[in-house]
Amino acid sequence: MALDYRKCAQEIVDHIGGRENVAQAAHCATRLRLVIKDNSKVDKDYLDNVEGVKGMFESNGQLQLIIGTGTVNKVYDEFLSITGMTAATKDDVKAAAAAKQPLWKQLLKPIGDVFVPILPAIVASGLMMGLVEALGKIPGLNFAGTDWYAFLDMVANTAFAYLPVIVAISAARVFGGNIFLGAVIGLLMIHSALTNGWSAADGYGVWYLFGNLKITDSYSLLQINQLGYQGHVIPVIIAVLLMSNIEKWFHKHVPEMLDLFITPLCTVLSTALITFTIIGPIFSGLETMVLSGAQVLVKNPLGAMVMGAIYPITVVMGLHHMYNVIEAGMLSSVGLNTWMPIASAANFAQFGACLAVGLKAKSNKTKVIAVPSALSASLGITEPAIFGVNLRYYKPFLAGMAGGAVGSIFGAITGIGATAYGVTGIPGYLTINNLPVYTLLLAVSGGVAFAGTWFFWNEETKEQNKPVSEETPNAELDQKPVITCEAGTVLAPVKGNVIPQNKIPDETFATGVLGTGVGIEPEDETIYAPYDGVISSVAESKHAVGITGPNDMEVLIHVGVDTVAMNGEGFEPLVKEGDKVNAGQPLLKFSREAIKKAGHPDIVVVLLTNSDDYNEVSV
Repeated sequence: MALDYRKCAQEIVDHIGGRENVAQAAHCATRLRLVIKDNSKVDKDYLDNVEGVKGMFESNGQLQLIIGTGTVNKVYDEFLSITGMTAATKDDVKAAAAAKQPLWKQLLKPIGDVFVPILPAIVASGLMMGLVEALGKIPGLNFAGTDWYAFLDMVANTAFAYLPVIVAISAARVFGGNIFLGAVIGLLMIHSALTNGWSAADGYGVWYLFGNLKITDSYSLLQINQLGYQGHVIPVIIAVLLMSNIEKWFHKHVPEMLDLFITPLCTVLSTALITFTIIGPIFSGLETMVLSGAQVLVKNPLGAMVMGAIYPITVVMGLHHMYNVIEAGMLSSVGLNTWMPIASAANFAQFGACLAVGLKAKSNKTKVIAVPSALSASLGITEPAIFGVNLRYYKPFLAGMAGGAVGSIFGAITGIGATAYGVTGIPGYLTINNLPVYTLLLAVSGGVAFAGTWFFWNEETKEQNKPVSEETPNAELDQKPVITCEAGTVLAPVKGNVIPQNKIPDETFATGVLGTGVGIEPEDETIYAPYDGVISSVAESKHAVGITGPNDMEVLIHVGVDTVAMNGEGFEPLVKEGDKVNAGQPLLKFSREAIKKAGHPDIVVVLLTNSDDYNEVSV
């Protein structure tokens, strides 16, 4: 019997507190996404049993009802009709949900958004600084006195010398301002007419734009210091935030025919005045205090131990990017990032714990997830290890925290540091200032975590031999992880060469409109389950399968590009909607020859369709 879409929508409205309790509503491929004003008015027990609702959960401030592909859009239309609401996008819902998040989360998220995009520039400069410095110290080479050394040193230092400009451009993008006006503000704060911030101790000039109200012979209450902000990032971010809001105000209030002239002029001038009179002096002082506190903290073994232990927790919460502010400030002010050893100890400890799981596990499924994830963690990319393995089994995560704490104590005692941020683990050798000590730090942190996991963790195998279907999984498939997030890991559903998402020959898939994922150039003709889950959809044209898995991960496996036009020819589904499946179980057979004859690429597209529900998605 077909679902009564109207009845389903009406029951949802009636049991979420009515129209007045909904801030925003949208839908994705399978779910109705609602931002609720008062969660106490939601009857979750009733909603869980509404006909058509296959599941329900809360994520990132959203109430999400799983309804299914091809059905959710019809229920959504009825929902809008009943409530009188207008359609919203997923971004609208995310914005409304974000506004309900705790204030500290709202404040910290933009910091990560500002610093993550500029990591490549910082990493490149930091690596080059490390290499140039190392070459300059080689006895007998005399490289430090050559023109090549001077040239390479200039190239390496550029990102840090002009860091306020890079930060300003990124901040303007995050806050919705004109990025070129943002660049002007960044340049203004390190203008050559100002005294370089690193030379402030030698004296600097002042302006008396609003008069001279002297407090002492050397200080006036209204003076504006002619001082650059080299070595500072927080004042730049605050200034660009102000600039973006001033610009938006002018855009709204200035007639369109005058907007091009008045808005940029007034925005830059007013931002400059407020920056040099209020924002710069106040926030540069606060930033200096924060940096001084951080430097004291990482030098103190107890403080370093605490930070090394909780570092992976901040990764889980998506807050670890806030450390970029501290690291960038350290590099700009003193030229040495002493926070990096803590991050590296914490990350390498997660590597040690994950490696122990991979070596000790008896299940091939666990091994093929853990070993590659451990390798990734050794290179400083810990999300696959944390979310796919250690946090899932709990004890390895705790062992990693212990290893990070011990390694951080060692780092604090030895006082080592790096010439860049965003680089930890093995790549950290290119930026660290003491290679032997850094080697010991990695050995200590990774070793403690490995030992703790090895002795205290044991794999549960109680359901290993449980038959789940008449189809026998291919034991030789050796599925590799292709997508990882905090909810779990998606294994490759077909053997073949994995290609980046932007290389998929279809704009919709390549741009991530339907979710984050990869493409696979298949070497055989069978699609296997990427994890234990439930089949949420099988396309009428048989060329695509949807599967819901651990913690409500939703994956779409789409065989070929534009193969819907084949009307099922060359495809043989082996499962139906609602079937429970295990990782490695065959789901679909297809003919590469038939796809080729039809003139379509045979790329298998694997997408995590609800990727925007997670803070970290790695492919």
